[in-house]
Amino acid sequence: MLYPSMTPSRFVSDLSGIWDFAFDNGKGMEEKWYEKPLAEPLSMPVPSSYNDLTESIINREHYGWVFYQKKISVPSFVKGQRVVLRCDAVTHHARIYLNGELLATHECGFLPFEVELTEKLQPGENFLTVAVSNIIDYTTLPVGGKADMMGGMMGNAGGETEKKPVNHPNFDFFNYAGINRPIRIYTTPKDYISDISVVSEVHGNNAELIYEVETKGEGACLVEAFDREGRKVAECSGTKGVLKIENVHLWQPLKAYLYEIKVTFGEDVYTLPYGVRTVRVDGTRFLINEKPFYFKGYGKHEDTFPAGRGLNLPMNVKDISLMKWQGANSFRTSHYPYSEEMMRLCDEEGIVVIDETTAVGVNLQFGGGANFHGKKISTFDPEYGVQTQEHHKEVVRDLIARDKNHACVVMWSIANEPDSAAEGAYEYFAPLYELARECDPQKRPCTLVSVQFANGPETDCSAKLSDVICLNRYYGWYACGADLETAEKLLRDELEGWGKIGKPVIFTEYGADTVMGLHDTTPVMYTEEYQVDYYKVNNAVFDSFDFVVGEQVWNFADFATSQSLLRVQGNKKGIFTRDRKPKLAAHYFRERWHQIPDFEYKK
Repeated sequence: MLYPSMTPSRFVSDLSGIWDFAFDNGKGMEEKWYEKPLAEPLSMPVPSSYNDLTESIINREHYGWVFYQKKISVPSFVKGQRVVLRCDAVTHHARIYLNGELLATHECGFLPFEVELTEKLQPGENFLTVAVSNIIDYTTLPVGGKADMMGGMMGNAGGETEKKPVNHPNFDFFNYAGINRPIRIYTTPKDYISDISVVSEVHGNNAELIYEVETKGEGACLVEAFDREGRKVAECSGTKGVLKIENVHLWQPLKAYLYEIKVTFGEDVYTLPYGVRTVRVDGTRFLINEKPFYFKGYGKHEDTFPAGRGLNLPMNVKDISLMKWQGANSFRTSHYPYSEEMMRLCDEEGIVVIDETTAVGVNLQFGGGANFHGKKISTFDPEYGVQTQEHHKEVVRDLIARDKNHACVVMWSIANEPDSAAEGAYEYFAPLYELARECDPQKRPCTLVSVQFANGPETDCSAKLSDVICLNRYYGWYACGADLETAEKLLRDELEGWGKIGKPVIFTEYGADTVMGLHDTTPVMYTEEYQVDYYKVNNAVFDSFDFVVGEQVWNFADFATSQSLLRVQGNKKGIFTRDRKPKLAAHYFRERWHQIPDFEYKK
């Protein structure tokens, strides 16, 4: 799917701004609120999450539908063009109505979808309604359970009541919802470019860009490549072909170089920014441009106040500035695909990305999660377990369709902390790996991010399926909290087992909750001193195993979660606060990461 860009043949109108908005009272669909203007609407900015934008706990914890409305008009100069409405992320379920007519539905709150409006638009003003549901359950990704993941000590944490249904996230971040990313109208000619795929092959100082252009209608196709100075460096005719670039500039981590690939099909023109680089796994090494790369960075969240998970361009820029200040080179899009604006920024800035699906919570083992105070159910039980596999396939397809051309993306993460050691896990995940490899023209490595109690390679299906082993481990926090000596021993023992399978290992989560400003003369849990000592112990272990090829701390910054006794106004594992002030650990990693080279750290 192509990002909506303004070109000589394409017009883009961003519908961002203040929309009319209402929380459903349980009768919105029945009373057809989508057919007429809302009674006494609230003002709501798009894009943003709605949860923190009113001073009401009821609104923050809303369950069910909300309604957004806006009058739209299309200028007369686009007459004869194809007109498309594009929604970048509507979380989690969307229904699109134009002039009261249902035009489209969509599931997956973190990936874009489109609906053609060409034949549906009326002259003059049109009445657009976007209905959004935040309901999560055993069929959705992320997964909703029978009780909150961290809510087991909250008294009556489990169980809905007849009077007040609520969501129970089977994941440890707040269930922000709404129109979280822009909605746009764009136009194309009737005969148009629908998609572009490019694969790089590098031969010494030269490169071949093998491309395929998907089109609708008839017309001649010309593909040209331009360097950063605007000089044409290659061209080829046809919807399939090879662009040959001499003396190629490679896209490198923290040293990005982007070409522009210009596609002309009949009257339609589209320009794709593209970085030339190669990625592959060789034994226990992760190679970018045939050099062994070491991942230094974080798990993150799209989480800011008060926008929630809403697109925040200034904070994206600030975050990458902080990464470079620290000497970091990478992050994982935990636990959902991030905005296309962030992915394009990473292309431009040379930040390496592990791109993750929305599959978080596919694990009914979490105490306080799906089974708390209830019957024990196997995650992949055909009758009572999660019912997510078909939707999971859709998410894999759509993620790769969106992000396949990004140079920054070097690996696909199929899921975060699933029940990967359970009966049925291999049968659930094997088709998803196969699908990802089939869909990706660049054939990037694939992984899933393994939870601590999946134990080792003897039980975790990731050992067989993944090209790279990604581990979330909390020795010294959830396991052996405050006993760093024992934590170090257990971590070393586990790594001895993973080392026997001959694959690279990345630690994609490890961390300790830390309250900014909490200090002590001895490293007590929750103090900034303990967080630093925790990381020093873990990093010393990583450094002693040559097959460990990366460290991504949890988390880049503090973030919002559901309420529980284990969360003090959110998760405090950030090495920055939610408003991006550094804790002691941020300075520790700045010193460490500037001393660790991006390539050939462990020769």
